[in-house]
Amino acid sequence: MTLLFRQFFGKSNPGFGTPGEAPEQREQGLGSGVVMTQDGYILTNNHVVDGASQVQVTLADKRQFKAKVIGADPKADLAVLKIDATNLPSITVGDSSKVQVGDYALAIGNPFGVGETVTMGIVSATGRTNLGIEQYENFIQTDAPINPGNSGGALVNDRGELIGINTAIIAHGSQGNQGIGFAIPVDMARNVMEQLVKTGKVTRAYLGIVPQDVTPAMAKAFGNDETHGALVGDVSPNSPGQKGGLERGDIILDVNGKAVADSNDLRMTISMMQPDTEVKLRVLHNGAEREVSVRLGELPTETASVKPQGEHSQSSLSGVSVEDVDSESAQDLKLPANTRGVVVTDVDPASQAADAGLRQGDVIQEVNHKPVKNTSDFEQALRGSKEANLLLVNRHGSTMFLAV
Repeated sequence: MTLLFRQFFGKSNPGFGTPGEAPEQREQGLGSGVVMTQDGYILTNNHVVDGASQVQVTLADKRQFKAKVIGADPKADLAVLKIDATNLPSITVGDSSKVQVGDYALAIGNPFGVGETVTMGIVSATGRTNLGIEQYENFIQTDAPINPGNSGGALVNDRGELIGINTAIIAHGSQGNQGIGFAIPVDMARNVMEQLVKTGKVTRAYLGIVPQDVTPAMAKAFGNDETHGALVGDVSPNSPGQKGGLERGDIILDVNGKAVADSNDLRMTISMMQPDTEVKLRVLHNGAEREVSVRLGELPTETASVKPQGEHSQSSLSGVSVEDVDSESAQDLKLPANTRGVVVTDVDPASQAADAGLRQGDVIQEVNHKPVKNTSDFEQALRGSKEANLLLVNRHGSTMFLAV
């Protein structure tokens, strides 16, 4: 199925404007979509229809329809359309949680506008994250050739069941396929679609924490041999996590009995749930396991803040310069005036601190579990440390742990 969307600019009568006035411009684009129901609900990517004033759908039998955008979810890059049609051939929906590396995969769409096309490959990986494509990433990776125009099309298994929505490719300077394509798992897409059809928007649950991956260095610093789970870098005041008893430094091991692989796994698991859901978390707290019950809240709007500039003073942490946080610098960082610690004014890009994720503008508030109020405390906490230092860092008002 082909989607044709048009965006209009300027006057409605091209060529009849005043002298010197730029004529009307019309932009067109092509994408793909999946007919999900017999009465005309269609699933596609948000970026396929974003900003379009008109969306036209062309089916495989060449029939054309004007489509209405029912709702969109930019965070997951999904959108739902509706056309006025009945008795449409709809796709059979599979179970993306059962997809395994090596499974056959077929990508269906309209690449380059040449017409409906099917390409074949295998599933190269599952659970791909941290690609910087979307806010919520849990992609199925495939080497089935995917090209521009395939966006929003179906990724199906060898039984013809929908397992994903084709979304992105890695091209490395070329617009064509390089054998690395990504699809949104159908379990996630279906959840988003059901909410958009029902309410026109997507509501996500949240814990109110900043989750981090557990690196080997962090695991050692916390006296843990395992690197699975999600480390609680910070807990927002009055958040569901705080009310449920989660504390900074806890490691969440599983949610409702399902093991947590890393921070993204936790984020995706919680985001697929609805606010007001009660979850049971198995948590490692100060080296001992405990169970925490949390009633999830609704994900609020996120905010951002700025980084400060200041004079550099080299610290004994190799490649890092710091200075005291005072009320003025705290204000620049949009932190409470009583915030104490040392602000990182410079980080050598070639240093271990930079590799660990320390950035200019970070405020270091603890070193190896010892509170740091100023540069003197900071230097004293670093003395005698031979192994990795565990830093508690405040970044834009949220804390996290870094092992340097």
